[in-house]
Amino acid sequence: MKRAVLLAVGVLVGLAPSLLVTATSQAVETVLDDARPNPPRPLEPVGWFAGDVRARLSIEPPAAPLPPSGIRGYAISVDRQADGFPCASPDQCVPAELDASFAAGTVTVDLGFLPEGVHLAHVVAVSGAGVPSSVRTVELRVDASAPEVSIPTLPAGWASGPVRVVASARDRLSGMSAAGPNGPFTAVAVDGQPPATAPGAEVATTVVGESTHVVAFYGRDAAGNIGDGQAGRAPAASAVVRIDMTRPRVAFAPSQDPTDPERIEATVADSLSGPSRDRSSIAFRPANTKRQFTPIPTTLAGGRLVGRWDSEAEPPGSYEFRVTGYDAAGNAATSGHRPNGTRLVLVNPVKRLTSLQLGFGGRRLAWRRPAARSLPYGRGVLVGGRLAAGAAPLPGRRIELVESFGAGAELPTRTSVATTGEDGVFLTRLSPGPSRKIEARFAGDRVLCRADGRPLRLSVPGAVRFRASAARALVGGPPVLFSGRIGALGATVPAGGLQVELQFRLAGSAWSEFRTVQTDRHGRLRYPYAFSDDDSRGARFQFRAFVPAQSGWPYDTAASNPVIVTGR
Repeated sequence: MKRAVLLAVGVLVGLAPSLLVTATSQAVETVLDDARPNPPRPLEPVGWFAGDVRARLSIEPPAAPLPPSGIRGYAISVDRQADGFPCASPDQCVPAELDASFAAGTVTVDLGFLPEGVHLAHVVAVSGAGVPSSVRTVELRVDASAPEVSIPTLPAGWASGPVRVVASARDRLSGMSAAGPNGPFTAVAVDGQPPATAPGAEVATTVVGESTHVVAFYGRDAAGNIGDGQAGRAPAASAVVRIDMTRPRVAFAPSQDPTDPERIEATVADSLSGPSRDRSSIAFRPANTKRQFTPIPTTLAGGRLVGRWDSEAEPPGSYEFRVTGYDAAGNAATSGHRPNGTRLVLVNPVKRLTSLQLGFGGRRLAWRRPAARSLPYGRGVLVGGRLAAGAAPLPGRRIELVESFGAGAELPTRTSVATTGEDGVFLTRLSPGPSRKIEARFAGDRVLCRADGRPLRLSVPGAVRFRASAARALVGGPPVLFSGRIGALGATVPAGGLQVELQFRLAGSAWSEFRTVQTDRHGRLRYPYAFSDDDSRGARFQFRAFVPAQSGWPYDTAASNPVIVTGR
């Protein structure tokens, strides 16, 4: 430090900030002070500031010795930078940059409302000559948000008894660690009643009583933020708890619908949670037995439970029914009675029995003819029948005719439909094709039982064309070429072909096989045959191709027309 004495009259103005000027009536003494003061001691606030609380910072004075010019005050900056500095120059702070004046004791500075998050307050002590101390930095933590509170295990829909509610809170800044009566807490209130509270991040209560209850829940974090919705605070979260402890009322319909006797109807009524769409059911079992009930397909609409009983799948006899109804809360009630107290017991069959006759031919009682017949290859066939309930004909009913073919047919089945006339009779012509079984089916309806006609068997022999390349054959000469082709209407020749027996005979004798050949995949055959026996001269031979029944071929046995070859 240097000293200089300047003689002057009046006041010296405009000296550099590092000059401390003292004056008497005779002279002005200027002290050059470039000493950097010791740093101040800002006190880091304990905990967090709430968003509605002004941030304050306490500063203790720097330790002795003080610079010759003393301490003018403190400069403060608040930011999020670790290397922040409160003055524009690291070596000089002007008076406008000072935020607090120096005092012998602790100075408290009001920093106002700060945004949420963690801030850094940078503080320097400034000498009377404007020289700043080294910076001291403390954290200012601000939490302006109320904690997030939820009830993660709240049951969906309705409950059938008291519900234990556990509210959990989380706070990403100041936290929810319990710290006594003035620390964080979590609260839950039911239907506006005084809340249940617990220190820390969790509280539990039990909701009781049949009704729809509103549950509000909130918390206070370590910064003091509360989400109870009062005095401008964040609103409390809320949820609904529904409790229904009363069983529903169930009963079968007063009577059966005569136009739909298999329809089983019941009511499921519940004034609070309402009937359950998923769990209610109708079941049946033989009456007056201990057998287990068998459920039937049911649907629920508007509190009305409708089931459909397949009575034709059960043997004749009496059957009792039971309805089990659930409400949306899971309460169940069971009944086997109608509203007047009588049991629901049905005597099977509940629908009218029907009969279906089927046969070959036209309208003149074709169904009384034999159930099997043979049909030439490539010909259609007329089938007919009659549908009746007892002696009464059933007109306008749909009859399904199903033809089932054997392996090798292009289609395994073929279905056609006929409709009964006023006399209950139906007729239809079936298209040509391989051998088959023919069945007639009436599917029934809500009043009439289903029925099946007796199966018919239609045998269709195959077709084979056969010829010889010559009508006369020279013994010991060139062979005669036999060729032919098998008809495959509605069928597919196996990839390996079909076996064909080549047969011959003399007039008046039986057929004899002399060779078995294999066709190609198109059903074609070729075979050269040479006459070598002298006894063949002058003989008139008949030749034919015979196709036996075989696996993978849907036609019956077939033989070609004979061809005649004379030996010479």
